[in-house]
Amino acid sequence: MSAPPNTGATDLAADRFSLGLLVGLLVGEGHFGGDGRQPQITLRMHARHAPLFQHLLRLVPGSRLYGPYGHQGRHYYQWMVRGEPLRRLVRLLEETPLAEIDPYAYGRLALMQERYRLRERKE
Repeated sequence: MSAPPNTGATDLAADRFSLGLLVGLLVGEGHFGGDGRQPQITLRMHARHAPLFQHLLRLVPGSRLYGPYGHQGRHYYQWMVRGEPLRRLVRLLEETPLAEIDPYAYGRLALMQERYRLRERKE
């Protein structure tokens, strides 16, 4: 089950707190990857973080929330960003100092971009 399309989006580029919050969540808990056909950023956390996930839906229009799921005693939601919302988010993440702050997380982002040809060619 997924949440309905979100409205009332925040301008993430202008909201420094929300951008910092998102970068922190992605560094600590995020996954940069894909399913072999399309890239995605995924964030999976305990269901008690439902209000935070609702905030993320407003921050990244077009992102989706799945769950809550229950598996082996764990209760969680999964937030995913794909398609054009992912491309917008990746461009925004490229404007942050992520490479200097967390080279490992930046490397995962860069690998996803390379595997799925998300990097814009500079000629």
